[in-house]
Amino acid sequence: MAIRSEKQKMLAGELYSAADPELQQDMADCAAWLARYNAQNGSLAERLGAVGTDVTIRPPFYCDYGYNIFLGDNVFLNFNCVVLDVVEVRIGHGTQIGPGVQIFAADHPRDPAVRRKLLEFGRPVIIGENVWIGGGAIILPGITIGDDAIIGAGSVVTRDVAAGVTVAGNPARPLRR
Repeated sequence: MAIRSEKQKMLAGELYSAADPELQQDMADCAAWLARYNAQNGSLAERLGAVGTDVTIRPPFYCDYGYNIFLGDNVFLNFNCVVLDVVEVRIGHGTQIGPGVQIFAADHPRDPAVRRKLLEFGRPVIIGENVWIGGGAIILPGITIGDDAIIGAGSVVTRDVAAGVTVAGNPARPLRR
C-alpha cells in the first residue's frame, strides 16, 4: 500500500499536517498570488480550481490554497471575504456574497490528544445557485446551502440550509414566514 502524502490526505478530508513542506509551499504560492490579485495585478483563473464567466471578487480576498475553490458564472464576492479551502468549496451560478463573509472548509479534531499533534482535516462546503449571503456571515465546515437560499447578515451557519429557505442568527435558524 502506497503512503499517501499530506496533500492527498488533506484533499480527501482526512487528518493531515498543515506543516508539511509541500502544503507550506502551496500556501506560500497562494499568498504570492493573493498579493498580486489584491493589488489588482493577478487573475482569478491563475489560481482557483474553476472560474465561470462574469465572476467578481473584490479585493482584499483571502484563501488557503485557491485550487479547491470552484465558482460558477456570475458569482460575486464583496470586499474582505475569507475562504479556508483545504477541501472543495463550490459556489453556484449567480450567488452573491456580502463583505466580510467567512467560509470555512477547514476543521480540527474534537479529541484534544489528536489536536495536540497539530493535525487537521476538511469538510467540503457547497453553496447552490442564486444564493444570497449577507455581510459578516460565517459558513462552517461541511455545510451545504441549497439553491435560492438567503443567509442573513452576521449569521453563523452550523447546519445545512434547504433550497429557498431564509436563515438568520447565531446559530442560523429558518425565519418564520
